[in-house]
Amino acid sequence: MEVLAIAKQNEVYINEQINCPEVMVIGPNGEKLGVKKIADALTLAQYAGLDLVLLNNDFKNPVCKIIDFTKYRYEKNKKEKEARKKQREQNLETKEYRLSVTIDVGDFETKLRNAKAYLEKGHKIKVAVRFKGRQMAHPELGREVILKFAEKLSDVSVIEVMPKMEGRNMQLFLAPKK
Repeated sequence: MEVLAIAKQNEVYINEQINCPEVMVIGPNGEKLGVKKIADALTLAQYAGLDLVLLNNDFKNPVCKIIDFTKYRYEKNKKEKEARKKQREQNLETKEYRLSVTIDVGDFETKLRNAKAYLEKGHKIKVAVRFKGRQMAHPELGREVILKFAEKLSDVSVIEVMPKMEGRNMQLFLAPKK
């Protein structure tokens, strides 16, 4: 009964919850057993000591598989957790460094050191120059600053996306060398 409650919570139909007259049945080893009446499919699952799980709730040809539901749920949760972890890693691995057209040498060197350390850890960085007021008339000055930054980091990085303007910002993406 506990398995049914968990299945209901996850909106997965198993065993008696499946209300289709006929289903395509896949065996525990992945072999197709063909289209069977639901009663026959349930009998096969009970005979194997496993659960009948509805994988595809399509009206014309619903697909059920004979598997251990607790193992199925564990594998599904594991895949979802791995996908969330990958998504989180992708969001965290890009760091933005903001420069200005009139950046001082000391500030430039500090940002350069920090960016180099971050790249050595294997993360990507985004270098952005924000143009203020009349600086918009001279985007080549921002391009020089960005390319100088990329050139100083060329020993640990490669340019992933060349500098491009987006509104008042010019952006460049650097990836670590492999």
